Amino acid sequence: MKFAAQRVLCASLTVNGEPVSEIGRGLVVYLGVKTGDGEKQAEKCAEKLAQLRVFEDEAGKMNRSVKEVGGEILLVSQFTLYGDVRKGNRPSFTEAERPERANALYEYTAARLHAQGVPVKTGVFGADMRIVQTNDGPVTILYEI
Repeated sequence: MKFAAQRVLCASLTVNGEPVSEIGRGLVVYLGVKTGDGEKQAEKCAEKLAQLRVFEDEAGKMNRSVKEVGGEILLVSQFTLYGDVRKGNRPSFTEAERPERANALYEYTAARLHAQGVPVKTGVFGADMRIVQTNDGPVTILYEI
């Protein structure tokens, strides 16, 4: 499992032109599920995201978590994080988990974040989504378990 977390001032997600989710200050998290991942990996990702200190404190140091600053997370399923272009220019997605299993782990990750007191909004699994975000910094953190 891996994620790309971007610190944002705001973000919105639509499907077919219809609003689905919107957040203010927080993180947009693109989450990829790899074949063989399970609840253990999802729990570790949720814990890392809940505790990730990428928001500035009063001294200007990245020392606060999304929860500490009253922020939110927009969690977006992103199988293309497992796109492999080492052998050519067209990505291979053989490492990405099957959609049914990936969706279950995506939803489980969202539930684990919520259980830790982090407000979470989601996209629509498998949909053609449009995401507009205003990055803050920019700050982007990559993590793989």
